[in-house]
Amino acid sequence: MKEMPDKAYDLAIVDPPYGIGVNHSMGRRSGEKASPFKPCRWDSSSPGREYFDELFRVSANQIIWGANHFMDLICRRSSCWIVWDKLFSEDVSFASVELAFTSLDSVAKRIALSSARKNGIHPTQKPVRLYKWLLQNYAKPGDKILDTHGGSGSICIACDIIGFDLDWYEIDVDYFQAAKERLERHQRQQVLDLK
Repeated sequence: MKEMPDKAYDLAIVDPPYGIGVNHSMGRRSGEKASPFKPCRWDSSSPGREYFDELFRVSANQIIWGANHFMDLICRRSSCWIVWDKLFSEDVSFASVELAFTSLDSVAKRIALSSARKNGIHPTQKPVRLYKWLLQNYAKPGDKILDTHGGSGSICIACDIIGFDLDWYEIDVDYFQAAKERLERHQRQQVLDLK
């Protein structure tokens, strides 16, 4: 981000590592024998203050998932927190809700949306519908969007559906390739207009 100009993006929607030691078994339900995900080493620490300083410099507004894990690094107030209720009907060992800090001048909102993903490619994958909701509620037509920790590429599909310009980054080659293939599969699907 150091090479990007100030306020190059209208909205950054990011999901950086929380630094909680997520492992490849994340998301497994009771009784499942093996994890479909490769071992994770990327969640041993969260980004430092420099990352957040740069994020706030290059984007006019931000939505930051997992911000409750690094508020000491964000050092900003917000009236507009987003609570994603994952609608778990079973007891799980991981969070049943996720919190996102926003820099937006609005009220706090809750979205209730299942996180079920039978064919997920990433242990912390978020639904495309969640990103569509964020874009429809917090982005304006013509906004340029930034995602610095791309993961499964759900935001790529949401931006493609709605028509937003997105710069998306993922340093893990395997996740990058899987997300690219996921987006290409989505783009090959034909859409019926039933209006």
